Amino acid sequence: MKSLKLLSFSLLLLVLNSSCADEKTTPQVEKEPTVSTYYLIRHAEKDRSNPQNSDPELTQKGLGRAMHWAEILKEVSLDAIYSTDFERTSMTAAPAAVKQDITVQYYDPSTLNMEEFKQQTEGMNVLIVGHSNTTPKMVNQMIGEKKYPDMKDYDNGSLYIVQRVGNKITSQVLQFNCNCPD
Repeated sequence: MKSLKLLSFSLLLLVLNSSCADEKTTPQVEKEPTVSTYYLIRHAEKDRSNPQNSDPELTQKGLGRAMHWAEILKEVSLDAIYSTDFERTSMTAAPAAVKQDITVQYYDPSTLNMEEFKQQTEGMNVLIVGHSNTTPKMVNQMIGEKKYPDMKDYDNGSLYIVQRVGNKITSQVLQFNCNCPD
């Protein structure tokens, strides 16, 4: 009887010891950092024939540039496309949205909560179409510094790329000229 109790006690210690050992020797797997990439552009060339029109459409050259943006971004698997609610920005976003079968979501840069936006788009590839003043401002908000000035009025070919890998943020600007019809 004593030997049975001793054996039971020994087995209990062995089980407890092995379960503790498993906890100590289980390697901790490091989680890969989340990668979020934002592609920000200004709308393509707008129709300036009526200075009173505050919401003009794109010119033929602008339509060509919008298609050019879709072609440039075709290798990027976009998860979301955002545009301000203007004809020129919507028309600029449309070819990429059609090509990648994504519904354009509208945002108001004056009321956008950047921290909330970054949380909602975490781990995504996102195209954002804005204006000469809102695009660089949004980039600056994303990177947490005033690095980029407003765009020149004729600049419709700058592509800002902001990437967040974990807590590290990088940004760059690429320039794309367009052989678009006049």
